[in-house]
Amino acid sequence: MRTPPRFDRGHTDDLMSFLTASPSPYHAVANAAERLEKAGFRQVAETDAWEGAHGGKYVVRGGAIVAWYVPEGAEPHTPFRIVGAHTDSPNLRVKPRPDSGAHGWRQVAVEVYGGPLLNSWLDRDLGLAGRLSLRDGTSHLVNIDRALLRVPQLAIHLDRSVTTEGLKLDKQRHLQPIWGLGNDVRDGDLIRFLERESGLAEGEVTGWDLMTHSIEPPSYLGRDKELVAGPRMDNLLSVHAGTAALAAVATCDAALLSIPVLAAFDHEENGSQSDTGADGPLLGSVLERSVFARGGTYEDRARAFAGTVCLSSDTGHAVHPNYAERHDPTHHPRAGGGPILKVNVNNRYATDGSGRAIFAAACEKAAVPFQSFVSNNSMPCGTTIGPITAARHGIKTVDIGVAILSMHSARELCATEDPFLLGNALMAFLEG
Repeated sequence: MRTPPRFDRGHTDDLMSFLTASPSPYHAVANAAERLEKAGFRQVAETDAWEGAHGGKYVVRGGAIVAWYVPEGAEPHTPFRIVGAHTDSPNLRVKPRPDSGAHGWRQVAVEVYGGPLLNSWLDRDLGLAGRLSLRDGTSHLVNIDRALLRVPQLAIHLDRSVTTEGLKLDKQRHLQPIWGLGNDVRDGDLIRFLERESGLAEGEVTGWDLMTHSIEPPSYLGRDKELVAGPRMDNLLSVHAGTAALAAVATCDAALLSIPVLAAFDHEENGSQSDTGADGPLLGSVLERSVFARGGTYEDRARAFAGTVCLSSDTGHAVHPNYAERHDPTHHPRAGGGPILKVNVNNRYATDGSGRAIFAAACEKAAVPFQSFVSNNSMPCGTTIGPITAARHGIKTVDIGVAILSMHSARELCATEDPFLLGNALMAFLEG
């Protein structure tokens, strides 16, 4: 048995590359799959019959990926150890009829996805990325990673009240980006442009899932470069760490007592209720089929699920130096202090005392410090895929993550060390 190498600063460097290359959930899944392929994993189709042979496999469905590694000697009732995450981030998404404009400006009609900090999308150079669905039933990833769009803010001279009453944005009227000049707005202009950029024939695209992204790349920040600023850390930071941890465990011939799994879902930011979301059937279907492919019965499936544990990894809130009163006075997670354990007694997070013990053991094994996050009682917290996973599948689930600032901004902030500390904790957890 070889011990997987510990992640270090190089992991954070790779995270920055992953963020840049993943402007949409579809790109994030493709990049995670590419990393897993290099570690020996192979894609299986949901429409095919599955074999129970050992080794690494993964399923891709839209903006979601589930990957698992079956070690030598695994029984049908062998439990799973799951790292859960999500691939989507709040942003502006293109409407079915995108071509619009007024007063000599050409614009793109967008809809607000999730709960973004709207002001963070103003006066920022934006690209366009996502998935094009073609006439022949296939799909094509597109990424226009250059200054294509911009949502211009109103000049202060035309709205003096902004200095006294604050910025007020109407989601329908004030967030439609500009992408050119002209009064000759024609239906199909944007899609024809994307077809040309993608080398596709005109009229080949019949559907699309497109979204804006900031083209500014991630960067180190601070006197000693102890911080990282970048887009989509919520929650590609966890997708990247989970992918790296699974690949490392699978390539080191570890004597695994469980089957390590990565489950990265889409649509967490708007409720997870889709065929690629955590509230859909994807994870349960993959785990069950893995059991049955190894000759298992329903009894084996029940035994495997009963012994399964999921770490739901999503970013959380570091204490904000300018708004410390918004946090619980006895729980101040700090950037650079290691991953956070999220607790909420009203089950907005799935962690309980036994789950804390499981995570503490993984962190102790990895020599990684961890912190606890609890919301201020006067400010109800958000939620994650954790409670959904626990309730839908009857799986012991623990909510964790990395503490960041500016969550849901077009550009977020974390400590340089925290991504690889999370990666090391996840690797220790997957090893069992």
